Parts: sequence; C-alpha cells; structure tokens
Amino acid sequence: MLEPSCAPFGAPRFDLIRKADYLPAFREAIRLAKAEVDAIVSNPEPPTFANTVEALEYSGRALSRVEGIFFNLLEADSDAEMQQIAEEISPELTEFGLYVSLNRGLFERVRQVHESKPRLERDQERLLEDSYRSFIRHGAALEEKDRKRYADILEELDLLELKFGNQTLAATNAFRLHLTEEKDLEGLPDYLREAAREAAAEKELDGWLFTLHAPSYVPFMKFSARRDLRERMWRAYNGRALDTNAPVIRDIVARRMEMARLLGYPTYADYALEPRMAKSRTVVESFLDRLMQPSLPVARREVAELERYARAHGAADSLMPWDFSYWSEKLRQERYAAGEELLKPYFRLEDTIDAVLGLATRLYGITFEPRTDIPVYHKDVKVYEVKDETGAHLALFYADFFPRESKRGGAWMTEFRGQYRESGEDFRPFISIVTNFSKPSAGKPSLLTHAEVETFLHEFGHSLHGMLSRGRYPSQCGTEVARDFVELPSQIMENWAYEPQWLNTFARHFETGEPIPEDYIRRIVAARNFQAGYAQVRQLQFGLVDMAWHTLTALPEESVEAFEKRVLDPVRTLPAVDGAAVCPSFGHIFSGGYSAGYYSYKWAEVLEADAFELFRENGIFDRATADRFRKNILERGSSEDEQILYRNFRGHDPEPEALLRKLGIL
Repeated sequence: MLEPSCAPFGAPRFDLIRKADYLPAFREAIRLAKAEVDAIVSNPEPPTFANTVEALEYSGRALSRVEGIFFNLLEADSDAEMQQIAEEISPELTEFGLYVSLNRGLFERVRQVHESKPRLERDQERLLEDSYRSFIRHGAALEEKDRKRYADILEELDLLELKFGNQTLAATNAFRLHLTEEKDLEGLPDYLREAAREAAAEKELDGWLFTLHAPSYVPFMKFSARRDLRERMWRAYNGRALDTNAPVIRDIVARRMEMARLLGYPTYADYALEPRMAKSRTVVESFLDRLMQPSLPVARREVAELERYARAHGAADSLMPWDFSYWSEKLRQERYAAGEELLKPYFRLEDTIDAVLGLATRLYGITFEPRTDIPVYHKDVKVYEVKDETGAHLALFYADFFPRESKRGGAWMTEFRGQYRESGEDFRPFISIVTNFSKPSAGKPSLLTHAEVETFLHEFGHSLHGMLSRGRYPSQCGTEVARDFVELPSQIMENWAYEPQWLNTFARHFETGEPIPEDYIRRIVAARNFQAGYAQVRQLQFGLVDMAWHTLTALPEESVEAFEKRVLDPVRTLPAVDGAAVCPSFGHIFSGGYSAGYYSYKWAEVLEADAFELFRENGIFDRATADRFRKNILERGSSEDEQILYRNFRGHDPEPEALLRKLGIL
C-alpha cells in the first residue's frame, strides 16, 4: 500500500494485502505525512501559494492510498478483525488530522498567503480560500485550552460514529425470520422464496430464511400476505439498535453542539451548512417547508385512499406502517399492472450492466473494457477500464453487486483513488460501485426490480462524476463538492429509467428474449408518480429530524424515541408505533457524513428536475446537452462555486417548483 503498485495503472494490489498489513501501513503513512507537514512549516522561504497551500494539498498521498483501500473494504468486505483495526487506528488518524488542522505554524503560513492576496487562477483562488477557511473551521484560531478540547471532541466523535455504525450493522445481522411452513410464504414471489431457501441452506437450516437486508426485507414487506409476519419484520427493522444506539445519539449530538459553540456557531447546523450551497439553516428550513406545504395534503390523501382500498379488499384494521408497502403494491399492480413479478424478468443484471454502460457511451462517448488482470478484493467484483473517444485511459471502474454478511446494506459509490494532477501528470481515478442486488440462484440469473435499475443508475451517476473528473487539486476533484450538490449527477441519471427510448434498448425477457412490451413501459411511466406525495413527505421527514437534532442548543430531556415522535407528529401520515424509531439506525446523519445535510437529497432532486428539463427539450441522448453537462458539472468538481457551475450549465438558478411539477404535486 505504501509503494507504487506494479498492477496496471497502479491499481491496488488486493491480492497481496493482508489484514496484518493495515496498522503498520497506516502508521508509516502517518509518519510520512507528518514529515511532509513539518517540512512545509520549517521551510525558511517566505510562505507562498506554491510552497505552502499547494504543498499542503499534495501532502499525505501515501496515507490517502491506505485510507482509500482500508475504509472502502471496511464497508464492502468487513469482519470483526477489520472493525477492531478501525477502532484502533481511528484515534491515531484523528490525532494526525488535528496535527494538521491545529498546527499554528502551518496556519500562520496559510494566513500570510491569504492576506497577501496573490494573483491566482480560479481553482487556485478557491483552494486558498477553502484552505484558510478550513483552518478557522477546524479550530486553528482557538486559544490553547479550547484547541485541546476541540481535539478531544473530534476523537470522541470518531469513536462514537464508528460505534453507531457497528451497532447498526450488528442489529441488522442479528435478526432472522426462519420459516419452515409453506403456509407462512403466502403472497411471496418465487424469486424471493428461492433466495430465502438458499439463505437458509447456507446456514444449514431447513425452510426459508429472511433478514433485514434490503433484498430480503423490502420484497417481503411488499408481498407477504401474512400481516403478523409483516409486523414482526417491520418492528425488528424499525427497532434496530434502539437500546444500544439511543445513548450514542445523545453523546454524538452533545459533542457536535459543544464543537459548534467552541467555534463560534449558535448550532451545529450553522457550522455544517456554511460551506454548502444552502449556506444557512434558515435557507434549509425554508426549503423543506416550501416542499412540505404542498406535499403533505397530497400525501395524506394518498394514505386515506390506500386505507379505503385496503378495507374494500378485506383489511379489518386501520392501516399501520407494516401494511403500507403491501397494500401499496396491491393498488399499484391493480392500477398499473406493473408489479415486480411482471417486470423483473426483463431486467437481467448482465443486460442492465451493458445498458447502463452503453448509456454513458451514447451520452459521453466513453467505453468500458472488462479487465481480468487487475486484482480485486472479492471474487464477485468485476473491473472495467474506462476509455474516452480517442481510446485514452480515463479510469478503472470496480463493480461489486451482490450482498454478503461482510458488506453493509444499501448501495454506494466510492473511490480507491480520486483523480488529480500533479507535476504535469494526470492521476486517473479508481472508482467503485457497491450494491446489494439479489445473487443468481439455481436456474435463474440475477434479476433486478425496476427500483434497483434506478439505484444502479443513481450510483453510476456518482461514478461518472468521479471517472470524468478533470481537476487539478485532490480536494476539488470528482465528488469532492458541496454535500447538497453531490447528488445532482446521480439523481439526474435516474430519469433514464423511465424513458422508453432507453428501456427499449435492453429490456428483454431473460427466458424468451422477447422485448419488454410497450404496454409495460407505459405502465412504468404512468406509475412513476404513484404516491409521490407520500414518498416526498417521507424524505422530508428525514430531513426535518436531521435538522431538529442539529439545531439544538441543549439536549432534550425526553428519550430519543420521544424526541423523534414530537418532531414528526405535525407531518405524520401513518400512526406512530411505540418501540420504533428511525434515528437509532439513521446512519446517514449519525455515522455517514450527512449530519445537518439530509435535506441535500431533496435539494439535489430540485437541481436534477430542473436540469433534466434541458435534456427533454433537446433530446435525452443529445450529445451537445450531455457535453454541456459534462464540461460544466461532471469535469469541474468544486473548482468553482457550485451555484455558478449550475448556472453556467442551465442558464438560471433552480427552483423547488421544478421538482413539484415533476412529481405531479403542482
């Protein structure tokens, strides 16, 4: 990990790395990085942009390599030993971060460069301003006593957030619904039964095994006719880590409040939002309200309609949260006849991979060549070399599609190395996409739901942001952008999942080879905004809970569960349930970097709704529009203010009404 790799393009040597290598590699990389920082501070020459700001930006490359490998594998191929390594090295990494951010000699040199106002190119101006602001935001200007407390807070937060994630994963893995009677499978589609039977067999059990991981949990809640089992699964999922993570949440929030006060901010949200597009909590609160006000009445009408439908079809009790997915799928199938069982045979994973990669070829002229000579960290991982239209190398693209116990749930894009330029050399990125699609089972390939096709497109959009990057400085390249801007390249890609022109290029029945019927596509498009109000409000609720925690000035006396209930009661669409809460497993805001930032998903939806209107106007495969998006958004990272980048692409600022129009709410 510390030496340049001899694999093609310098790819990580996963075949040589052992777990015992990580701690010594981390410690040596930290030592090297400290030496590079010391060399900047002790430089006898007067501070300049090149010998101070730029030198700091390029320091720590060896540490970045080690982190890029270890922490990605911690998410995608983890075990107790990896988690133990993370817990052991986390304080040392925090200490190094503080060695840089609280380094008064380093800050003084950066301050002098900042005050000298040198003539620079635009990305250099951004780097200087961001570097100076970063030191201020990370405590460099604090008095000695406060700097010490700030350092302690960061170390405590690192361990608390790691603990939160580990306990969520443990709670998710701990629950299993083991069924042995055929009657308990009523309503479940064949593919889910087969997957559950294989899951049971892997554990040397008879019957069928269901878990809280998405490929098992989500379809079970949609299709199981057994209300008692749906309730059991729902309570298990929504009660995950309630006891273990509730005290961790209070500790995390307390530390974040204290940190914000030390740095001179009224609340943590004020601190977190300063470098984002939104800039302030008043803007975010207004934004959420501007979407919630027209959406909530629509959502409540949709829920009332669903309850009437359920009663008309035999439901004896009021609609509860564990009923929603089941009856929603019933109504959706009746209204649009576009259920998962009808559509899944047309979305074979291999065909979808070709189609998604082919879409990038059509829009941006890039191609993907499978490579079998590049090491991988798990046998399921595939690697592609990405080339531009001239055949020049652009990136390596790693794809890890299937679930396993060593992988956390969900889907994400990440990178083993981001793109940057140094000393005339363009270091091209190593991008990874990780999902939890159902594995092929006996006699059947991996078949995706339409929602999973959307997920694939979403994470691939992030991947394009990384692969097509053309920046200079590591902190400005690829997805290194404002949190509320980063979802634009991913969410805009989801639109193609509803475009007949694209679906017709690949959706074929996996057994007969017949193309997906035009009527099915019409149903997919018609069903797109089915219960859009409910889905919108649910996402806004997550954003409200996030902001509620991070605008506190004192910890609430009530429990985590009671606090969440109080925040959500005014915008609730389904009954609250005792013993259930989102927050104890809300990794995005308590261990995943979205604290005071969950609104970003909706913010980016507004951006993409407005942006995709340009593709609709000019053609969804229009190369000129795609080139405009590539040059102004995908290649630029954060080398310019994101508001300016968006305006340069679209010609105007986005408005929330674009999303409300797209969803049919307005």
